[in-house]
This record gives sequence, structure tokens and C-alpha cells, in this order.
Amino acid sequence: MATKTWFITGTSRGFGREWAIAALERGDRVVGTARDPGTLDDLVEKYGDALLALPLDVTDRAAVFETVRRAHEHFGRLDIVVNNAGYGQFGMVEELSEQEARDQIETNLFGALWVTQAALPLLREQGGGHFLQVSSIGGISAFGGIGMYHASKWALEGISQALAQEVAAFGIHVTLIEPGGFSTDWGGSSARHADPLEAYQPMHEAAQQRRAGNTPGDPTASAEAVMRIVDADEPPLRVFFGTAPLGMAERDYERRLATWREWQPVSELAQGGS
Repeated sequence: MATKTWFITGTSRGFGREWAIAALERGDRVVGTARDPGTLDDLVEKYGDALLALPLDVTDRAAVFETVRRAHEHFGRLDIVVNNAGYGQFGMVEELSEQEARDQIETNLFGALWVTQAALPLLREQGGGHFLQVSSIGGISAFGGIGMYHASKWALEGISQALAQEVAAFGIHVTLIEPGGFSTDWGGSSARHADPLEAYQPMHEAAQQRRAGNTPGDPTASAEAVMRIVDADEPPLRVFFGTAPLGMAERDYERRLATWREWQPVSELAQGGS
């Protein structure tokens, strides 16, 4: 199988780091970006010239375009672009500050958009490529206490589904990866928390208990699944990671369909006519 060149954001830990290692282990080349590329020093020492570590804040559009340009210039092509950089903003909708809301969208949505826009002309010119957009089960469902995170991932889902239709004719694939709970530090030091309001304290406690009761997946194990996806002739638009998301999605969509069907007479009334 031909050597592939990866461009991965958020490579310092979690999925980004594990997928970079898996790609390097099988002989691929990787451009790993992070706010602090020093976190990749151990990988650079181990894998040498196969890994190019670059600093990047994905919210800086000009920096994104320059970093993608440098990456392409260094390796000559980009085959797989992984939009992994992001974090979880915790807080009830009423608790969120304007800055917290804007920062979540700037990183999780606009960061992915800027990387996609920067890389897309290069993939079009070479006649193919693959975007991996790291979404979440929270990109198709929603839970109290992380509404702004859901907003960013639902938006990523929508723009990526449209993107897939726009670039298919150029031989470019798009895959939304929708993990359940994984040990990626998403809810740890990388997370941000709004100032809580006393009125929501019972809901905060319930959410903490719910998260504590979950058994997170191992991001290292996810690497094999990613390799199967990028090596597939016809990769999926969407794929869950973990055993729990499918059941969650089925229950959620069954409820949605039931509600839509129940209220279909009102829907038809809204259209007017006889």
C-alpha cells in the first residue's frame, strides 16, 4: 500500500497523538500540529524525518493557511487531513458567557473550517484525499450541561455533510468520526467550565454522576479503526467509535420520528391548502 501523508491537528494528546503514532508505525508520514509542538519531541526523536511537528492555533486563519502550505511544501502532498483539535465547554446554556460561547465555536467549528479551506485546493489539484472530521455522539444527540459543545459539533456535522457532496467529484472523501466516551482528556484539563448558577446545582450533580458511571474507551485502540477507514475504497460519511453510540442514536432517532409523525397533521396544516 502506498505511503500516505497525514496532516493532524491537536496531536499533543488523545486521538490525534494515537493516530499519528499508528500512521508512523506503518510507514506513513505525518505533519503533527499542536499549540505547543514541544509535546511531540519524543515522537520526533523516535520517528525522525517522517514526522514534521509544527505549532498551530487553529483559530488563527492566517496561521492555518501558512502551516498547511509549509506542510505541503515539506512533504509534497497531503492525503489525509484530520480535524481533531477541539475541547469541551461545560456549562448550562444560561451559564455561558459570550466569550465562552464564541471561543467554543472558534475552535471546534471555525478551526476545522479553516484547515479544510486551506487543504482543499491542494487535494483537488492532486485528484484525491480524505478529510477526517472528529465529531462526537454529541454531534447528533444532546445532553444538558454541554449545549455549546453540541452546537459546535452539530454545526461541524452539517458543514461536513455538505462538503462531502461538494468534493466527491474531485475524488475527495469526507468522514465524520463520532466517538462516545474516550479517555482523551476531553473532560479533563483541556475542558473549560462556565461559572455555575445555584439553580442548576442538581443538574450539575446528575451530569457528574452520569459521566462517572461511564467506562471510557481507549484512544489507542481507536487507531486500528481509523486505519481501516482511511484504507477503504469507499469510506463512510459517518462512523461511530465505541459500543455505546449506536444504541444512543437509535433511541434518540426513534423518539424524533415518533414526535414528527405524531405532529405531522400540524406540519401539513402549516403548509396551507385544503
